[in-house]
Amino acid sequence: MMTIDIITVVPDLLEGPFSHSIMKRAQDKGLLTVRTHNLRKWAINKHAQVDDYPFGGGAGMVLMCEPLANAIEELQINTSYDAIIYMTPDGKTFDQPMANQLSMLQNLLIICGHYKGIDQRIRDQYITMEISIGDYVLSGGELAAAVVVDAIGRLIPGVLSDETSALTDSFQDNLLAPPVYTRPADFRGMKVPEILLQGDPKKVEDWRFEQSVERTKTRRPDLFKED
Repeated sequence: MMTIDIITVVPDLLEGPFSHSIMKRAQDKGLLTVRTHNLRKWAINKHAQVDDYPFGGGAGMVLMCEPLANAIEELQINTSYDAIIYMTPDGKTFDQPMANQLSMLQNLLIICGHYKGIDQRIRDQYITMEISIGDYVLSGGELAAAVVVDAIGRLIPGVLSDETSALTDSFQDNLLAPPVYTRPADFRGMKVPEILLQGDPKKVEDWRFEQSVERTKTRRPDLFKED
């Protein structure tokens, strides 16, 4: 079983993503546990303060060292983390190989930044991996953390009903997924490719590979690698 702890100042943002569909089923099956922790539990005063103005001036607020350090250290008492991840726009861009790698670990701790981020000393002292989900800025790291957990969780053996499903996703082999079709075979004159109706698994497999290659060349040439 994989356990993922998430430290956040707005835990309500994470209720929906893990309460439905595949992530809910993964938890119901006992294959994944996702626990959110409100950073304000470790606030420095009765006003639930966890942030302060940045030294040197400038706009925005910064999450403080003390609450974050206390939260991380308290959670570490009962859990030995394989990785402590900080969601940040300047982290390494998240991709399928990274999701595959993380899905093989057992315990993860994810720190969600907010406002202008977290004190650099926390990053220097505790963080072992920094992840970005793209070259843009969100209001906080919660939605990015949800993306990462979803991508990881669906790869855990037994989570998906068809164990081959995750292996045929886009990016697993550096190719985009081929087009897919379902019934009816003829919708308003638009027909399913005949090869998919012939019942020859080898021909279907070859067709799908060719379609994946062509789609990758056209849409994401940066992913395509010539043999």
